[in-house]
Amino acid sequence: MSDQKTFLLDGQEIPFDPGQTVMQAALTAGVFIPHLCYHPEFRPHGSCKLCTVKINGRPATSCTLPAQAGMEVESNTAEIRDKRRALVQMLLVEGNHFCPSCEKSGHCKLQALGYALGVMTPHFTHFFPDRPVDASHPEVLLDFNRCILCELCIRASSEGD
Repeated sequence: MSDQKTFLLDGQEIPFDPGQTVMQAALTAGVFIPHLCYHPEFRPHGSCKLCTVKINGRPATSCTLPAQAGMEVESNTAEIRDKRRALVQMLLVEGNHFCPSCEKSGHCKLQALGYALGVMTPHFTHFFPDRPVDASHPEVLLDFNRCILCELCIRASSEGD
């Protein structure tokens, strides 16, 4: 008999190691929780809020919440999917995200989440921002017109090797 601690994620028992977050344990177990700002090489950030789940009935970001034995986590409910869909819809119209004409089309996490959540048309009015592009860094081009404020570029710069 195993002494591995577990929590329930949408009724599925998820094992975890001490120090793992709910997101890390779920991904290790092969269960995807939608996210944009999480990256396994950087400290959890929680800015995108797409990984928000309900823990024992209360909302929390799964990328920042330490896993605990006996938790009851809800991730795939109609309410949570609706909130995630609204977040993705807002991100798509807030920036210049025109997937069919984008060079990243087909290789974009935001686009993939939009499709997975059933976002097929704009729900909100596009902002059409005209923000600066920063090409001053030797390795990263920062296009603030498409920025979703995940801060992955900042974390890569400050936490990376």
